[in-house]
Amino acid sequence: MPSLTVIPHYRPAPPTNEALDYADLAVIDLSKANTADGRAQLASQVREAMSNVGFFYVINHGHSTQQETDIPFSQVSDEEKEKYVAPTKQTGSYQGYKLRQYWHIDAGVRDQVENYNVNHDVNRRAHPEALRPLLPEISQFAHHSHNDVLYPILRLMALGLELPEDTLLNMHGWDSESETYVRFMKYYPRSTEEEEKTDKVWLKGHTDFGTITILYSQPVAALQILAPDGTWKWIKHIENAIVVNAGDALEFLSGGLYRATIHRWSHSTTKDQRGFTRLGIFYFCMTDDDIRLAPITSSPVLQRIGIKRRFVRDEEAPLMRDWRKARTSAYGQTTLLKSDKERGVEEEIINGVVVKHYN
Repeated sequence: MPSLTVIPHYRPAPPTNEALDYADLAVIDLSKANTADGRAQLASQVREAMSNVGFFYVINHGHSTQQETDIPFSQVSDEEKEKYVAPTKQTGSYQGYKLRQYWHIDAGVRDQVENYNVNHDVNRRAHPEALRPLLPEISQFAHHSHNDVLYPILRLMALGLELPEDTLLNMHGWDSESETYVRFMKYYPRSTEEEEKTDKVWLKGHTDFGTITILYSQPVAALQILAPDGTWKWIKHIENAIVVNAGDALEFLSGGLYRATIHRWSHSTTKDQRGFTRLGIFYFCMTDDDIRLAPITSSPVLQRIGIKRRFVRDEEAPLMRDWRKARTSAYGQTTLLKSDKERGVEEEIINGVVVKHYN
């Protein structure tokens, strides 16, 4: 149902005309997932993409691109934002605001990224006054992302493991206790000095901690992935496409087959987009809180190729709740140990697992 709320116009940057070194990603056409033969074909493509790169595009996902709302940022006062700040470090939850300068990036420079996170159940907590009229639309968007994007992709990933189609889907219940959420994220321009100190890196190379991340493509060139050859490749904007990547939880569950790929954000590097803010909409997906993130050993694929465990014993694998809380509370707040100065690699230990960050 269209909103009666008047949304202030937000003018995104035009797509860049600069020749960037783009990653070669598979394009998954979800319209082909309506038949068994189509799903079998797509499952093979997804398995190859996830095992080799960890990222792919999705097209024909059934959602028409609409004006991305800037309301959580431009229509809410700083004073009101403070009332809805997420207790991230205390509870390991991003629900609410993450204000600017919360994360340490490098060389004393803190972030210029602001985000507002809404649980897929939008009634889970209260919201700023300006956002309340839009909650029905946000709820509709979350339902679409969950049922019409996440679920079809999880079916394809299960087929890629030669498991029943609903294996992963059953771990991501809409009504279950879960932190799966919509994120509105705004990147503000930085000073030249800060750009130089961080070598234009806005968020260090990292893996996401959930199962998959769904990013609705937008025109500002910023997202880069660490390719298998060790170079950073840009993600190209495709109008009305979705960019999907695997996170830690999916890598754990798939025994290492589906890679949680290192990615980073490097903003204001293209001359024709310099000075623009970047406004993104994400759907961060996690299993139900009580799912143990141990490899699904019943997969015939894993039985053939072997399992890459991140934990010595499967019973030591954390619950989704514990992994999410540990990763969330630590990000941008802990002192990292340098493990490879030449490549700019830093590490921290979370729940017995080495988590790497790349500058």
